[in-house]
Amino acid sequence: MEFMSAKEAAEKWGVSPRRVALLCAERRIAEAALVGHTWVLPVTAKKPPDGRMTRYAQPTGKTVRPFLKWAGGKGQLLPELEKYYPFAAGKITKYAEPFVGGGAVLFDILGRFDLEAVYISDVNARLINAYRMVRDESNALIQLLAGYEADYLPLDAEGRRRYYTEKRDQFNRPAEAGEKNAALTQAALMIFLNKTCFNGLYRVNRKGQFNVPIGSYKAPLICDEANLRAAAEKLKNVQMVQGDYKRSAAFIDRRTFVYFDPPYRPITQTACFTAYTESAFGDAKQRELAAFVNELSGRGAKIVVSNSDPQNADESDRFFEELYAGHTICRVSANRMINSNSRARGKINELIISNF
Repeated sequence: MEFMSAKEAAEKWGVSPRRVALLCAERRIAEAALVGHTWVLPVTAKKPPDGRMTRYAQPTGKTVRPFLKWAGGKGQLLPELEKYYPFAAGKITKYAEPFVGGGAVLFDILGRFDLEAVYISDVNARLINAYRMVRDESNALIQLLAGYEADYLPLDAEGRRRYYTEKRDQFNRPAEAGEKNAALTQAALMIFLNKTCFNGLYRVNRKGQFNVPIGSYKAPLICDEANLRAAAEKLKNVQMVQGDYKRSAAFIDRRTFVYFDPPYRPITQTACFTAYTESAFGDAKQRELAAFVNELSGRGAKIVVSNSDPQNADESDRFFEELYAGHTICRVSANRMINSNSRARGKINELIISNF
């Protein structure tokens, strides 16, 4: 019988040598044998069905949702975006989301697939800190949030306003050198403010200070313990990076599905959202991102980008058609829910751009 090495099988099946070794160790490949420190297997061996890549057939009781509400969150677009998930064939085993935001797509994918590696990043340091604390310190985080909830809910409107303002001021104060549990407190404050502020909005001024006023929710769920524990479980092996999206280049290869959800290009001059961070993301930045997408496409990565549709306001505006020439652009209908002007909320087209 003729044999091949685990490395040769990996190249043949489009998976990693580590994955082949695991399949051999689990006795899922007939007549595979360990020779020294190397697995060998028959050249006629077929790749076993990849059970990691299947949707859960039955609810597990541990469904997971984003733990933050986020302007531009993709929860409502998941039925459209899931059509692009390329995991079924088993050749794409990694996922990267370099503008993670609230993570609607991230948690949808984590809830469906058991992938080899997952990478998320964002320039918002407080946001990435919140993800890390949910992953690494969920018990202590839940304890803090439960305390905030117990303090906040019994208060009258004026008492809630004072409490909210105190927590917002605390959130905006720089941590003192050597301050114990500063990262944990910042994460708890961010979640508290997100659950109690106007429209669940995250916005900062030019100094980087969170400046959203209090919302009018009667009984906000500040400590969603079940979901936080489910999120912590799903995030336990996720690589988290605070920084520019270009840092993801070291992670992304031909086995990676990448979803880019950058700050959207304003549809009109008066529609600019200020701001997730103190840094702007104008047309020059959109062009840089498109060049980066093209670079990653050359590596064989599967890529999807979402953005606003300029043709909502000007049918002749072909900014993205020109920017992503050679890619597939699909227009989908979405509800724009977060806007200070209620008349500006409602149905609007958005773009889903893909390289496959």
